[in-house]
Amino acid sequence: MSLNVIDLFCGCGGLSEGFRLAGFNIIGGVDFNNAAIKTFNKNFKEAKGICCDLLTMGEEEIISTFGDLKDVDVIIGGPPCQGFSNANRYKSEDEDPRNKLFFEFVKFVDLAMPKAIVIENVRGIVTMNNGYAKKRINEIFESRGYVVNNEILNASDYGVPQKRARNFFVMLKKDKFDFTTIKKVSPCPTVKEAIGELYNYEDNYGAMELQLEPKTEYQRYLRASDNVVVNHDVRYPAQKVQDRIAYVPQGGNWSDVPEELWPSQRSNRHSSAYKRLVENDQSVTIDTGNNHSNYFHPLYNRIPTVREAARLQSFKDEFIFEGNRSEQFRQVGNAVPPLLAKAIADRLMEVISNEE
Repeated sequence: MSLNVIDLFCGCGGLSEGFRLAGFNIIGGVDFNNAAIKTFNKNFKEAKGICCDLLTMGEEEIISTFGDLKDVDVIIGGPPCQGFSNANRYKSEDEDPRNKLFFEFVKFVDLAMPKAIVIENVRGIVTMNNGYAKKRINEIFESRGYVVNNEILNASDYGVPQKRARNFFVMLKKDKFDFTTIKKVSPCPTVKEAIGELYNYEDNYGAMELQLEPKTEYQRYLRASDNVVVNHDVRYPAQKVQDRIAYVPQGGNWSDVPEELWPSQRSNRHSSAYKRLVENDQSVTIDTGNNHSNYFHPLYNRIPTVREAARLQSFKDEFIFEGNRSEQFRQVGNAVPPLLAKAIADRLMEVISNEE
């Protein structure tokens, strides 16, 4: 079964990649970030990635760009939801500037009335404003005939070598989506499985060809058909930062650094500061930083490269990131891990097929 998907607020396409891996047909993506859309178009050549502000995209332009949205089966994305509050000072929620983009997402839903909708948010959306945001999202889609369910999922339960918790809303027209039926992966790959085979390429800058055969199922999944790895620009931070992190063992943090190496004495740094990754465990949550990231390579006194971070996010090596280094790091950190998205999409494909 071929099911068409549009990804709104798509970023580089992590959510789209998961749906593609599950057999869905990605036909379009929209995002305001130019570098992210360049990456999306680089990797989804059959789709149409549009860089624009959704607030400026009217109904006629939507149809002229993507065609009849009645041909869209699933709408996915991560619209901002910060404006949903029972203390909102605006007369109506759609007047709140923070909610305008969310209702642009809803506009696509109204035009397409897809078989399913998937929205990804930070886990805090469930408790934000004492649960008011979750309540309003449920009401908005229930009023359009959808059955809504949500769950906080940890990427490490679904084959991603990273501890990353995100909330997902899934809307269906008939039955409630059962998150407990999503297939989990055990044991989960480790940091070393994800990036260990890149250790011997520490002095390489940019791209190289892996010479050894992959040793694990996860490494086989990651490998490009030509074994080439790109976006692997190895850079070291300032010497003073290297001097500090050299004292931190795997799993350690800033508290392992001698006091005299800090410019000021503090005891209230966050536990994630100067965290070194552990080879035989899953990674901490990959963030959007680069030189200012809080997590460091398990062996070397530097942060992971873009490619190493991408592997920890479960992007295949053939997924190429465009833009400058900072833009690439931001794209990787903002993305939904593809294998987490695939786990949801696999089950969603089964549900939709059964309904057909």
